[in-house]
Amino acid sequence: MVEVLPIHFPEGTAIAVTVRLPKTTLLAVTTDKGYIMCGALDVGLLNERLASREILAGRAVGVKTIEELLDAPLESVTTTAEAQGITAGMIGREAVVKML
Repeated sequence: MVEVLPIHFPEGTAIAVTVRLPKTTLLAVTTDKGYIMCGALDVGLLNERLASREILAGRAVGVKTIEELLDAPLESVTTTAEAQGITAGMIGREAVVKML
């Protein structure tokens, strides 16, 4: 099952995506500029093999719901995210606001 819901912030609206797969759930919150995602996101791949795309993204691990993703500290972020002031350890919700 796929669920897509808006998440409203004073700065704008992000989109939450939940994809329920066998034995796992993929979670992402996206804006027009970037996204945060659950542990399935390979930040190393984005930084190394896809560096030319300058993807603005962050990863939180151990989360099982969109609320947990928004409330969790980011475990890693892309170099493009760092350049925008988004850092590892920043709470997901704060990172999304910087992406709006």
